Amino acid sequence: MHDQPAPDDVPDGHAPAAAAAEGADGRALPVVRLRPKANARAIRHGFPWIYADELVSDRRTKAMQAGALAVLEDAERAALGVVTVNPASRIVARMLDADPAAVIGRGWLAARLARALALRQTLFDAPFYRLVHAEADGLPGVVIDRFGDAAVIQPNAAWADRLLPDLAAALADVTGVTRIVMNGSGRARGLEGLDERTEVIAGEIAAPVEVPMNGAIYLADLTGGQKTGLFYDQRPNHAFAQRLARGGRVLDVFSHVGGFALAALAAGAAGASCVDGSAPALALAAGGARAMGMADRLETRQGDAFAAMEQLAAEGRRFDMVICDPPAFAPSKQALDAGLRAYERVARLAAPLVGPGGFLGLCSCSHAATLDLFRNASAHGIGRGGRRMQLIHTGFAGPDHPTLPQLAESGYLKALFFRLDG
Repeated sequence: MHDQPAPDDVPDGHAPAAAAAEGADGRALPVVRLRPKANARAIRHGFPWIYADELVSDRRTKAMQAGALAVLEDAERAALGVVTVNPASRIVARMLDADPAAVIGRGWLAARLARALALRQTLFDAPFYRLVHAEADGLPGVVIDRFGDAAVIQPNAAWADRLLPDLAAALADVTGVTRIVMNGSGRARGLEGLDERTEVIAGEIAAPVEVPMNGAIYLADLTGGQKTGLFYDQRPNHAFAQRLARGGRVLDVFSHVGGFALAALAAGAAGASCVDGSAPALALAAGGARAMGMADRLETRQGDAFAAMEQLAAEGRRFDMVICDPPAFAPSKQALDAGLRAYERVARLAAPLVGPGGFLGLCSCSHAATLDLFRNASAHGIGRGGRRMQLIHTGFAGPDHPTLPQLAESGYLKALFFRLDG
C-alpha cells in the first residue's frame, strides 16, 4: 500500500552494526527487527511508520516502555535508522532518523526545530504559524503552533511526551519564545495510550492572545481552546474566501473563533454571522470583531450547526456566501461512510441558504475522506438541496502545514468553493 518505486541510486541500506548506536544517556540502544514480509523499501524511501504486524514482536520488544528508542533493522539485519517504539500502539514504531548512530536528545531536537523555523521565516513576516507539522517536519506525532512569544506543543506520540522537557527547552533556545503550553488533549494521544492534560510549562498565559492573520485579528485561547487555540491551516482558504466576500453577507457555520467570518469582515463584507456549539469560541469571535472595530457587523448564534441551518432556512435567511468548516466527521476508515453522509447533509442544508449567484465553501479535515469522496458527497448534497453548481476553487492547508508525500495522512484538509445558481 505504501510501497514506493526504487530509484537505481538508492543504497541497499546496509549500515554499521546497530549495537554501536547510543541514546542521549550514552547507553547502547536496543534493536528491533522487521518481519521478512515487511516493506523495508518503503521505509528506506521515507515512509515513517511501522505497523504492529510488520515488526518482530518478541518478549523483549513487548516489554519496552512506550516512547523508548531503538535501532530498526530489516529482516537481513541491515540497520534502517533510529525509531521510537510503542508496543501499545497500532503504529508500533516511528522513524526518527535514518542514521542508525543518531543521538536523539536536546541537540537533535534543536536541529529539527531550526530547520522547521527556517521554512516558516521564509514564508511569513510575523511569528504566527504552525512551526512543526509532525512527520512532515521530521518530528513524528509532534505539533507546535507559534503565537508570537508563545507556543503550544501537542506531543501526540509517546516519545515526545517522554522528551517534553528537552523539547520545550530546545523550542525556547531556537525560537526565543518565553511562554510554552503543553496541550495533551485529542484522539491521537488516546491511540498512543497517553493521558489527557494541559499545562503551562513556561511563562504565564493570563488572557487570550491576539493573532493577526489576513488582515483580521483573532483571539486564541492557548490553555482552554480547541487544539492549540487557533487553526492556522485555513489561512489560504480564508484569503480566497475574502475575494468573494466583499460587500456581501457571510454565514460561517462551525465557526470556532470566527475564522472565515472575521476574514470576510477584514475584506469588506457588509456583515457576518457565526454559528458554533461552543459559547467560549463565539465569545472569542466577538472579541476578535471588537479588536478590529467591527463588533456591530458580527452576529453569533450558539447551538447545533445542523439545527441552526434548518432554523435559518425557516426564517428565510439568505447569504451571499456560506462557509461550513466542521470537525472531522471521518477521523478513521471505520467512520468513513457515516462521515460522508454527514458531509452530504451539511451541503444539503447549507445550499438553500446561499442567495442566487452566491458562493458556498465546504471544508473537510478528515484524512480518511479523500478529495474525490468529499467532492462527490458535497456535490450530491448541493444537488439534494435543489441547487446547480460550479466548482470554482479547491484549497488545501497552507505551506506551514507541509505534507510528506509518502504519508497520505499528512495532507488532510480540503476546501471546495462553489458558485450556486437556481
